[in-house]
Amino acid sequence: MRHEIRTTKTQQFINITGTVAEDVRNSNVRDGVAVIYVPHTTAGVTINENSDPDVVRDIISTLDKTYPVRGEYLHFEGNSHAHIKASLMGSSCTVIIQDGKLLLGTWQGIYFCEFDGPRSRELYVKIIRDQ
Repeated sequence: MRHEIRTTKTQQFINITGTVAEDVRNSNVRDGVAVIYVPHTTAGVTINENSDPDVVRDIISTLDKTYPVRGEYLHFEGNSHAHIKASLMGSSCTVIIQDGKLLLGTWQGIYFCEFDGPRSRELYVKIIRDQ
């Protein structure tokens, strides 16, 4: 499934757990895996805490301290920090589907990670049924 994500900030994490869970429900797959893929070099996807929004703010803040927007980068577009952060987050993640539901921990959520917004982005979810 293809989804369009419209980001509104330069850097932000968007909780996409509900979107992925809906894709799983619509697939009627009881057991398998969901692969979440982001086809961008300045955005990523990760799984982390979804209960306390301070965790997301702390992640972005720490990434900014370690990889600041302005640095001694050579990339002419001026968004090297975004490429680095996206590489650290990764472009995909896989979640087990068990009994028709995402097998996430109590506090876990799936996040689309924007590092060079605002933009219109793509997100793909592939549901694979166990054999």
